Amino acid sequence: MDTFGREIAIPHEVVAGLAPFVVGVLITAMLIAAVWFGMRVRAREPGPPRPEDQPHLPATGAVHEIREMREPDEMPHNGRVLTPHELRALGNMSTRRAKNQKRPIWNRNSSGGFGSGGLGHH
Repeated sequence: MDTFGREIAIPHEVVAGLAPFVVGVLITAMLIAAVWFGMRVRAREPGPPRPEDQPHLPATGAVHEIREMREPDEMPHNGRVLTPHELRALGNMSTRRAKNQKRPIWNRNSSGGFGSGGLGHH
């Protein structure tokens, strides 16, 4: 029997204890390299915007909400039904300011919608 290789071989217990240590050192080195690379990338990025680069109010002041009643533009009557893509091509998808700006008032006896459980109209 040849016993030459067994005398210089590393015992199994040493390999079993050394392998997790080597893997841990490699993972730690990879994490350090990732942080170092991230710091280099961040150093090349531009800094945060200055206060004068931030958005500001217009000279006229804050813009407020406008409430108004809108009505659709008239549909073209050419004798056939138009499809949605034809409506966009004609430019008739817009609305205009309604002449009557009074908001509609609900009838007190109205349920507000079909099937919502109210008493309906009397």
